Amino acid sequence: MLVCIDKKEYEMPPGSSAKDVAEKLHKVAPEQSLAVKLNGAICDLSSILHEGDQLSLIDFASKEGKEIFWHTSAHVLAQAVLRLFPEAKPTIGPPIEQGFYYDFANLKISDTDFENIEKEVYKIISENHEPIRHVLADKKEALLVFKNNPYKGELIEGFSEEGIITAYEQAEFFDLCRGPHLPNLGKIKAFKILKTAGAYWRGDSKREMLTRIYAISFPDRKMLKEYITFLEEAKKRDHKILGPKLDLFSIREEAPGMPFIHPKGMIVWNQLIHLWKIMHKKAGYEEIKTPQIMSQELWETSGHWEHYRENMYTFSIEERHFAIKPMNCPGCMLYYKSKSHSYRELPLRISELGHVHRHEASGALSGLFRVRSFHQDDAHLFMQKSDIKQEILSVIALIEETYSKFGLSYRLELSTKPENSIGSDEDWEIATNGLKEALDTWGKPYRINEADGAFYGPKIDIHITDALSRSWQCGTIQLDMALPEKFELEYMDKDGQLKRPIMIHRALFGSVERFMGILIEHFVGKFPLWLSPSQLRIIPIADRHEPYANEVCSVIKQTGFQSDVDASHESVNKKVRNAQLMQYNYILILGDKELENQSINLRTRDNVVHGELALNVFLHKIEQERSDYSLTSYFAEEVNA
Repeated sequence: MLVCIDKKEYEMPPGSSAKDVAEKLHKVAPEQSLAVKLNGAICDLSSILHEGDQLSLIDFASKEGKEIFWHTSAHVLAQAVLRLFPEAKPTIGPPIEQGFYYDFANLKISDTDFENIEKEVYKIISENHEPIRHVLADKKEALLVFKNNPYKGELIEGFSEEGIITAYEQAEFFDLCRGPHLPNLGKIKAFKILKTAGAYWRGDSKREMLTRIYAISFPDRKMLKEYITFLEEAKKRDHKILGPKLDLFSIREEAPGMPFIHPKGMIVWNQLIHLWKIMHKKAGYEEIKTPQIMSQELWETSGHWEHYRENMYTFSIEERHFAIKPMNCPGCMLYYKSKSHSYRELPLRISELGHVHRHEASGALSGLFRVRSFHQDDAHLFMQKSDIKQEILSVIALIEETYSKFGLSYRLELSTKPENSIGSDEDWEIATNGLKEALDTWGKPYRINEADGAFYGPKIDIHITDALSRSWQCGTIQLDMALPEKFELEYMDKDGQLKRPIMIHRALFGSVERFMGILIEHFVGKFPLWLSPSQLRIIPIADRHEPYANEVCSVIKQTGFQSDVDASHESVNKKVRNAQLMQYNYILILGDKELENQSINLRTRDNVVHGELALNVFLHKIEQERSDYSLTSYFAEEVNA
């Protein structure tokens, strides 16, 4: 029979499986042929092929491959735990962005148990079981099979009557699972338990507390070694440690999930906002500010009162219900409706740096990355259908310019019409084609996530990559066909008819707080001069040099730079070390020679000594460095030269 493998036709014997294809193509290494994409569906490698099938083999390098690899590994972890702790009740074990976890009821362990669990994992891997897929007849049979596990039973009860229920078997371990799984456990060559934590069943704080075990696995031991090195480097960059250490921000129990930004943190914050405002003004945006508190009626119109209320802070005043805004969009809709609009005004670009609040579960809060109070750098663009492509291109250009300022690369993903979409097929086609044509014209690679758009419109997600090659989903470009309809937005077209505008939501930072956290980790606290909260520290060698140090500090401050004098009684070496630990970009040491020559002696936070310089020469160079938004010291060029 003929099958098509990655768009090439191959002759295979009748009854062949995808595994036979992998062997025919000699793709059987641990990282290869983990599963198969068969006629668009991801299936086990044991799947039998038929005439004309279209297939491609899935390897570890792909997102799908990692998910399959890590989900199978989660089953191995659960099997090992049950061998050692037979009273434990496995619940769920999904893959996550880096590795996987499995939640257990009736299990108490600590770090001291990791070694024994890992030994059992490797024993199971050495047994090289082939996971076997079972299709259960119906919910009744599934409930009978898992009658001793109430957590699996609850999951089964939530399944539809029509859906297929499957489970996977590997030796004595049998688990409810959609699959697919690895063809054999021998493909897992490296396994590491990372940590354990508590987690509520189904994320509900009113339910049981379970024991969650996080782990990761690879098809190669070298990959695990590299990952452990990556974790160590990431730990050094942890903004939750660096931020307070550098006196940038703190989070207190009195306001969980609501950061306190300190004076030095505000310097970084204000620089980010200053850049944001300059770039938006240049790109033709008008800025607005809408109220933080608005009435129930507004949120009913937008749909948030019905679908998002549990995440909103609500209260009553004078027998009326209000909410603190969880997002800026409805307020901007009211601004648009505050006056009539003509096609001549379109496209209309409205930006807002809005302070929003969302009730996140306490267990989900994490530094600046997951908070309850944050600032969204939103923009809403109102346009005609014919404007979509050009406006998307303008937004992408703004994204390029913004992220390049921080040395961040990015990738784009286009998400298309989901099953629960609203609006006509024609509108969806126009909207999606507008986004796609813009991405094609932009000319850089992008990924399409089929049927992954929001119900109210297609979107482009922006994933940035930091210095450790970690991916962060920050900005988004969301085409919305729902809110203009709900709020009955209109403009007068050239034919004299009132028409509905197309609207795009757009964010670049996403959240200023989260973006600031990403930058702390990206730069390891070593901010470039233009963004730095600790730009210059002046160190007088002796008391007699303090007047000159204060004079130099005053001159520097007049140029707009952050500068201070360390007049403590520590040794000069200790003062220099302290300045370097606080990540001051430049350290100016002043002694007799500098006083006599009215000069400075310069060194950097990386302990590179540049020696004596005229103050005006130094100021001219750092002014260039700042105005160019340079990511590196302009004095580094002299050293490299």
